[in-house]
Amino acid sequence: MQIKTVSIIGLGALGILFGHRLSESMPAGSLRIVADKARIEKYRREGVYCNGKRCDFNYCVPEDSHEPADLIIFAVKYPGLEEALETAESQVGPQTIIISLLNGISSEELIGNRFGMEKVLYSVAHGMDAVREGNRLVYEHMGMISFGGEASKADKISAVEGLFRQAGIPYEVSGDIRRKMWGKLMLNVGVNQTAAVYLCGYEGLQKEGPVREVMLGAMREVLALSEKEEVRLTQADLDYWLGVLNGVSPRGKPSMQQDVEARRPTEVELFAGTVLRLGEKHGMDFPVNRMLYERIKALEGPAGR
Repeated sequence: MQIKTVSIIGLGALGILFGHRLSESMPAGSLRIVADKARIEKYRREGVYCNGKRCDFNYCVPEDSHEPADLIIFAVKYPGLEEALETAESQVGPQTIIISLLNGISSEELIGNRFGMEKVLYSVAHGMDAVREGNRLVYEHMGMISFGGEASKADKISAVEGLFRQAGIPYEVSGDIRRKMWGKLMLNVGVNQTAAVYLCGYEGLQKEGPVREVMLGAMREVLALSEKEEVRLTQADLDYWLGVLNGVSPRGKPSMQQDVEARRPTEVELFAGTVLRLGEKHGMDFPVNRMLYERIKALEGPAGR
C-alpha cells in the first residue's frame, strides 16, 4: 500500500508544522487542508507561515467532490475534536488510514468509534518546540511522531513509514505505543500544566527550583497511576521524557501556556482531568494534579468553562 493523498484536519501548531513539511514533498493537490469556508477564506487572505515562509497549502471544504484520502491526520485541540470528526466524514473511505496527533490517551478511541478502529493507528507527537502566534509558526526542533498498532495493521504502519521517510518527517515505529502514549501524558501533565500556571516557558521548567518540583510532582503522580492501569511506567521513563524536555529550546513555551495567555480553552481535561478521573476509579488522590486542574480552570478563557 502506498499513500498518495493526505488530508489534514486542523491547522494549529502541529497541522502547520507537519503540513508544511508534507507539502514540500508531495505532488500539488495531493495534500488537502480540510476546513470550513470561513477558515479557508481567512487562511487565504492572511496566509499561513512556517518559520517565516508562506505555506503553499491546498485548501478544500468538506463538500468538495474528491476521492477519500489514503491518510487522515487529526491535528486539532481536544475541544475541537467533535467538529473535526464531522469535517473528516467526507475524507474517509474503506482503506483510509487515520492517525491522531491530539494529546492525551483517548482520541484514538473516539475517532475509532466514529470511523472504525481498524483504520486507526495509535500515535504521539513529541519533542517539538513550536510556538504559534496567530497565523505564524516558529520552531527550532521539529520533534517526531511515534506510531504503531497491532500486527494486523502492519501494512498500514509500513505505508505511513514510507510517507514520513519520503517527506523527511522524523518518526519512530513503536513496539509498545501504549507505553509511549502514557509517557507523553506524563510529560504533558507536568510540563504543559505547570508552564500554564506559572507562565514560565520551557526555561523555567528546565532549571532547578520550586516550579520544576511542581512539574516533577505531577509527573510522579502519573507514574503511580500507570501502575494501577497496568502500564507500569518507571523512573527510567520519567528520565527519558525529562531528556525530551531538556532538548527543546528554552525560549519556547508549551501549547497550554500559549492557550492560557490567549484566553483560549485548554486541554486540562485531557491531562489532570484524566488523571483525577482514573484516580477516583482506583481510590487514589493526586493533590498536585488537583491543584493544577483548579488553577488552570480559573485561568482559561470563558469558552473553556
